Amino acid sequence: MENTSPHIFDVLFILIGAVMVLAMHAGFAFLELGTVRKKNQVNALVKILADLAISTLAYFFFGYTFAYGGHFLMADEALSVNAGYELVKFFFLMTFAAAIPAIVSGGIAERAKFNPQLAATFMLVGFVYPLFEGISWNGNLGIQAWLTEQMGAQFHDFAGSVVVHAVGGFIALAAILHLGARKGRYTKDGMVSAHPPSNIPFLALGSWVLIVGWFGFNVMSAQKLEAITGLVALNSLMAMVGGTLAALVIGKNDPGFAYNGPLAGLVAICAGSDIVHPIGALAIGAIAGAMFVILFTTTQNKWKIDDVLGVWPLHGLCGAFGGIAAGVFGMTALGGMGGVSLASQIIGTLLGITIAFTGGFIVYGLLKYFVGIRLSEEEEYDGADITVHRITATPERETRW
Repeated sequence: MENTSPHIFDVLFILIGAVMVLAMHAGFAFLELGTVRKKNQVNALVKILADLAISTLAYFFFGYTFAYGGHFLMADEALSVNAGYELVKFFFLMTFAAAIPAIVSGGIAERAKFNPQLAATFMLVGFVYPLFEGISWNGNLGIQAWLTEQMGAQFHDFAGSVVVHAVGGFIALAAILHLGARKGRYTKDGMVSAHPPSNIPFLALGSWVLIVGWFGFNVMSAQKLEAITGLVALNSLMAMVGGTLAALVIGKNDPGFAYNGPLAGLVAICAGSDIVHPIGALAIGAIAGAMFVILFTTTQNKWKIDDVLGVWPLHGLCGAFGGIAAGVFGMTALGGMGGVSLASQIIGTLLGITIAFTGGFIVYGLLKYFVGIRLSEEEEYDGADITVHRITATPERETRW
């Protein structure tokens, strides 16, 4: 097939985005590694890599077809159409899909079994995530057309505040509720036993890798070079800054909050990054950064939900806020580009949350019933590194002669 220049440039454009988002999975790994206790650091690293591999297979054989109707069981000549653009588009979207188990991983850390989580990854990436992805980004089931007809505009989620982050966060909540809290995390009299981050430098490194990769996540969501806009890049930056400063102030200089604040801002801006004003993006990021600190504290201390990395408040709730915020700050009255409906944003966000939590609850509930999803008390005490991988992150004893 003839490779025309526009297709070649689009292939390169989206390939760069795919590689940047792929690199974000290193950020997920190091963010989790720096947060969990030392006896679970190896498990954090291996989980993210294994989840990525399983996600690729699930999305290749099932998820992409479920969401978009395409498949790769085709003749050789069909694979080269438009310089193979469809292939790198799959690569790009697969890295988004693989973010779902990467998000879940941080919430269920330190007490989840390894192999059942891989099974959950296959089902989530192959079937649960693509259901809402197809509705939002491919018009499946006619819901977007109905919203346009009834509300004046379809549900707008440019880079996945709801499609990726809220969905991942609410799936994680379902898994966390099925697992229960880590042993000793909460006492019967209501006391909270703190498990401080094991390595702040690694936590910070993970956050920085995610921040840098996020500009590929957001900007390259245009998927075509002709659709790229610098507004997305600037809005991502402003939201990141707003989230950082709000979390730094409200979190009283706590480094864990400071390095999750920019992530909260970036989660929230994904949906409306192409339509809000930069000042609106700053406000969205600041609100999300504040939300994370307050909700993470409430989650752990008052509601006794043992969400190790705070993925439900960070991705789930800040993602849902971002979806709704696009319908507010995207209005022309607030300096936005317009073309959005607050009603559609609320309906679309609630639909994403419903699909995610229901799907996650069913998947983890079935695994819990049939094979079990939690380490034994002794295995949890020893740590997932020794229990699952037979080695620790710093095997001083094993290497001493």
